[in-house]
Amino acid sequence: MNEALPSRLELLHFARRVVVQQARASLAQLDAWIAAEERREAERRTGEAQRPPPPEWLVERGIGAGSPPTRIHRGGCHMAQGVRVKAISEEQAKRALYADVELACPHCNPDTELRVIPG
Repeated sequence: MNEALPSRLELLHFARRVVVQQARASLAQLDAWIAAEERREAERRTGEAQRPPPPEWLVERGIGAGSPPTRIHRGGCHMAQGVRVKAISEEQAKRALYADVELACPHCNPDTELRVIPG
């Protein structure tokens, strides 16, 4: 029972070792989080670089299989965000608009871009 209690200086050195050990563990965890985020960011950039360009022209169809076109859109039109939209060629867009110029979307005006004049 004659054990001597550690001195204040020994306790402070012990506390310092504990703090250093915890800091190393915290830094290791933080480094792992940074590495994971860097991988996600690199994957996002790679995905963006490999993404095909949006189509230039879109046809929107009505509900039901084989339904006729309801609108012709430019590729970036905000109104063409539905599931019934399909990419088409410029020639197909022109033909559809020549058949019925009323199919032209009033927001993106594909008839103006393709120089389709009604009448």
